[in-house]
Amino acid sequence: MAQDSRAPEYGVTPPATARDTVDLHQAFVELFAREKTGFGAVFGRQMITLGEGRLIGVPDWLNTARTYDTGRLYYRLPTARLEVLLVSAVKVLPDAFNRPELGDWVWGTYDSFSSWIPHGTVELYLIRHDQNRPGGFVGPGRLGINTLGGRAVGPLPGALRYSIETAIQDGKTGLIAHRAYAWFSGVSRSVPLRLAVDLEAEYKYASGSKYPGIRDGTFDQLYAANHDKFGHADLFGWRNLHDLRSLETLHIIKPVALNFMYNNWWLASTRDALYNAAGGVIVRSANGTPGRHIGQEADMYATYRVSGWTFGAGCAHVFAGEYLRLTTPGVNTRYVYVFQSYSF
Repeated sequence: MAQDSRAPEYGVTPPATARDTVDLHQAFVELFAREKTGFGAVFGRQMITLGEGRLIGVPDWLNTARTYDTGRLYYRLPTARLEVLLVSAVKVLPDAFNRPELGDWVWGTYDSFSSWIPHGTVELYLIRHDQNRPGGFVGPGRLGINTLGGRAVGPLPGALRYSIETAIQDGKTGLIAHRAYAWFSGVSRSVPLRLAVDLEAEYKYASGSKYPGIRDGTFDQLYAANHDKFGHADLFGWRNLHDLRSLETLHIIKPVALNFMYNNWWLASTRDALYNAAGGVIVRSANGTPGRHIGQEADMYATYRVSGWTFGAGCAHVFAGEYLRLTTPGVNTRYVYVFQSYSF
């Protein structure tokens, strides 16, 4: 698979997020046993999503889609998959070949089990994120963070479904200790009214640093695929954040769906920064006086699917809370979009 992605009229020197001239996007070899049990391996460049993509995934709606240089070895059982992996997100070079950069990589084990809970799945992982200066780490020393976590999905009484995920971290961010954690929990249900309605509600938390410069408590979201998880404006990431989210989907007729999404955000630590979807700093208040409430977002969007085509349109509006009003005065974000895709 190749990718050529260029955002027009972006400027003389567009960033790597807006330009990637024709380049190798996927090329991998997978070896596997024909039976339901046995070893398998994957080597090469590949798009990867583990779980729901909260730590390692391929974000939608990026101008230059993410891919990974990887080596993966797994063993399949009838009710389990045990895997060790090494993945390194490909650094986009806008006008050159995207070469492997193994100074920024994640390695460890990611395992799934389908018999531990009734009609559900449990995933457990222990992975390490290493990053040196050539890989993008800024500051003395290097980054080395261990993440131990798990995810479970399955049914509940009353036609409900649940999904939970939690992760704890330790290690080093340069010369200081890193201790952080994150949590996600969600529940959903389809309601068979005259027009079918799907309901979802979820809560997400990721820790922040209470004493920046002395101890790093900001959760490392690794290579998260954050689109749609914090609102369609795609402003924020899973770092130093509380997020309450709801989604209601109304199926008007079989190919047409109308969606309403709501997000409400707070800082986990007022002394830490507000982070964007890629994990970078948007704004920081060292004294923590602007308050904790970031703001809210309301989204409405519709999709129409027919014969492999998907057409959609929507709008998002961010209502600034106390924190955004004081740190980014005058900013209220409105986002209107249309999209189309074809699968064959």
